Amino acid sequence: MRRAVGIVLLGVVIAVGCTFAGRWQWNRHVARDAQIQVVEANYDAEPVPLSDVLDSPATALTADQEWRPVAVTGHYAPEATVLLRNRPVDGQPGYHVLVPLVLEEGGEPGSVLLVDRGYIAWGDDASSAVDVPAPPSGSVTVTARLRVDEPALGRTAPAGQVQSITVDEVLTAGGAAGLASSAYRGYGSMIAEQPAGEPLGGLAEPSTDPGSHLSYAFQWWVFALGSLVGFSMLARRDLREDGQRADDGGPGARAEAPAREPRRRRGPSAEDEEDALVDARLDRGRIG
Repeated sequence: MRRAVGIVLLGVVIAVGCTFAGRWQWNRHVARDAQIQVVEANYDAEPVPLSDVLDSPATALTADQEWRPVAVTGHYAPEATVLLRNRPVDGQPGYHVLVPLVLEEGGEPGSVLLVDRGYIAWGDDASSAVDVPAPPSGSVTVTARLRVDEPALGRTAPAGQVQSITVDEVLTAGGAAGLASSAYRGYGSMIAEQPAGEPLGGLAEPSTDPGSHLSYAFQWWVFALGSLVGFSMLARRDLREDGQRADDGGPGARAEAPAREPRRRRGPSAEDEEDALVDARLDRGRIG
């Protein structure tokens, strides 16, 4: 009985673990589905002025506003150009070129929108110097998709480079920390600029692949159900085998004495019969 109870408890523990694992995959599926819906709703929308999306630089960009195309006019600050490391585009290693844009129209005048203008490929390796094309000078109209400010990774990078697009860190790395107070809390992934500068590599489109989270969730839940059924069957078989051992005189069963066979009566042997005949003849001879 104890062994059967232990088997059932083991099945329950495994089922609970599989259930939580399935729930975790389900939550990841829900989060990924929400991201895909945002991309599908915003990515190809008509550009609007930045001020229609964000009231001021202090307004935080929400997740459901990401990828929204906006149009602004301003002038670049090329002296504050910074390179983003370790962010390949379609498998091509290189640097993203990040340049602050001081706004004139479309947003709060004098404020700053950090713009990811595109990427340039490495030379022989990441330590090689690269030529960074200068942005167009003077007033320029930029169309870009809004992106949420990335969290700081706390990792060092060479001068003029960063490991993540964290607006304050980028401005500091470019020697423009004074612009941070007027910078929007997000950045723009450039679609086009007019007049156009020297072209850079285009940025990759966001993936809308939902991944395998949903199928993994159902697999974990099938494992949970299977463990309950399987271990319950093992426990039931163990109980049945215990009952059979008890019926067959196994451990715990009361041993019964085997029945004694009745004692058979033994008849005279051939030698006894021959001795009796001899004695009878002798007795007749004496009498005669």
